[in-house]
Amino acid sequence: MVINRRVIPSRFVPEEQVMAVSFELGNVLDKAYEDKSLTEILAAPPSALAGLTERHDQILSDVFGIQTVAELGRNKHFALAGALVALSGKI
Repeated sequence: MVINRRVIPSRFVPEEQVMAVSFELGNVLDKAYEDKSLTEILAAPPSALAGLTERHDQILSDVFGIQTVAELGRNKHFALAGALVALSGKI
């Protein structure tokens, strides 16, 4: 799945500085979700992400109350860990 988005310019950014953004999600999704829309992926259980299983879904639900990919992405603990890694420059 490829998601294409055009970054919407603010009134302070000249049109020529706006760029299109494209993401290839096929490598990070379970095969069953490769042809789904972004809305469907965000509503799917975490096991829609490649490498996670239904057992992970159960653990994430029991420990963190996480039921969907969107909730996983919004979780403060996972978001903080991702931000720390990004700050370290090791992504």
